[in-house]
Amino acid sequence: MLKVQEIKELIRAMDQSSLDEMKFEQEGTKIVLKKQVAEATTGQATAPTPVTEVKPAAPAKVEAAEQAPKPVAKETKEESNLHTITSPMVGTFYSSPSPDADAYVKTGDSVEEETVVCIVEAMKLMNEIEAEVTGKVVEVLAQNGELVEYGQPLFVVEPS
Repeated sequence: MLKVQEIKELIRAMDQSSLDEMKFEQEGTKIVLKKQVAEATTGQATAPTPVTEVKPAAPAKVEAAEQAPKPVAKETKEESNLHTITSPMVGTFYSSPSPDADAYVKTGDSVEEETVVCIVEAMKLMNEIEAEVTGKVVEVLAQNGELVEYGQPLFVVEPS
């Protein structure tokens, strides 16, 4: 039986590839991954969304399967002028470069486009996440050490 982490790694690999569909079978568990492209109402292209379908080949061997998370679209809220920084991948959220160091940013801190706001660890790789906008951090949505999903909001920034 595949572990949830192994399924997430398959989803991540599929998301980072140019493949539209992938089938994987191991120890009586069959997984089919398909990308669907959502239509944007603004006319802009959106990123492909991985869709996971888990079918047990031997029903007795598969007790539970986790469905793929629905990515949250990265957006700038026009009416409140806030920007949401989202996780570009599944991984572990770290607010500081080491356990004994201060957080990269806290609520109220000013950030620039290239300011590192956190690290998302994925498959033993530490990925620095940048602010993407210049402004002030209004809210930190993720907690240090927690698992974050692709597209999950991490910070809310008020652009300046």
